[in-house]
Amino acid sequence: MLSTAANLIKKLACKHDLSDAELLTLITSTEPDINKLLACEADKLRRKYYGDKVYIRGLIEFTNYCKNNCYYCGIRAGNSCAERYRLTQEEILACCAEGYRLGFRTFVLQGGEDAYYTDDKICAIVSAIRKQHPDCAITLSIGEKSRAGYQAYFDAGANRYLLRHETADAEHYAKLHPDCMSLENRKRCLFDLKEIGYQVGSGFMVGSPYQTPQNLVSDLRFLQKLQPDMIGIGPYITHEHTPFKDMASGTLEQTLRLLSILRLLFPYALLPSTTALGTIHPNGRELGLQAGGNVVMPNLSPIGVRKKYELYANKICTGEEAAQCRGCLEARVKTAGYNIVTDRGDVCRTLDNSEGEKL
Repeated sequence: MLSTAANLIKKLACKHDLSDAELLTLITSTEPDINKLLACEADKLRRKYYGDKVYIRGLIEFTNYCKNNCYYCGIRAGNSCAERYRLTQEEILACCAEGYRLGFRTFVLQGGEDAYYTDDKICAIVSAIRKQHPDCAITLSIGEKSRAGYQAYFDAGANRYLLRHETADAEHYAKLHPDCMSLENRKRCLFDLKEIGYQVGSGFMVGSPYQTPQNLVSDLRFLQKLQPDMIGIGPYITHEHTPFKDMASGTLEQTLRLLSILRLLFPYALLPSTTALGTIHPNGRELGLQAGGNVVMPNLSPIGVRKKYELYANKICTGEEAAQCRGCLEARVKTAGYNIVTDRGDVCRTLDNSEGEKL
């Protein structure tokens, strides 16, 4: 006879939804092997939609200046110990050229909310990448902007935008951010991006300070409302130069569980197996792929700045050349039972790839 958790997993794999109480049961269950059962069903579903393909995104962390003071983040404005940097347009284009040579067909420009990079500067960078690599997808991850700004980036050639909501509960959000920031505005940004036509990515931290299992259910419900193309989650990892320096980090086990639940809720989704997973466990990224992930985001940033973009402590792959990072990751992905492909890796919302939503 199947256990309660096993029955819920079968139901979730079939219907791609559960009640709040059922989701809470899965999230908090202490039944043995629940993560293995979830990962098994999640892997079956990701293979239905994407086979054994793992898509690579070339991450370019182009500025660690940020106007915000999020309590959990190592590049927060209030961290006077951070060594700040900005990449020039030429340096960014050089990263893209190297990435293209290594087989990357998606570039992710990620940075803090840095006022130096005006809308015009971002548009110029995006336009230059689009001209240099017309067959590639361009993703931005630069925080909360005006709708007009988002539209301008899109018109310049950006295809995708990543903006994690971090937590969908307003009370919890207020415990993680200063008063000048609001969950309402974060959500406004996400829906603006969808309406403009971006492929949109959102997500949340697992095990962040003051997080409850009910908060996680709220996160899942918000994502069901948003229906993003990509969902990025990772364990919260403590940074010594933040107000949360004495808080416990999130766990590998809980993050893998949520990753599998997300695959079963959103069969079509692009789910990264994050660097943060690799930071808290030597085989974290491989385990993330086996739990339902199908995207990895190796770093194309110049080695000289990688350690400076420290959102959390002990970040991995800060000393590898781009080619080393690419080769190492390919071997790791193969060991996990999957294959890296040279592809833009657009979202596929149907089982028939020929009819998939290629945005």
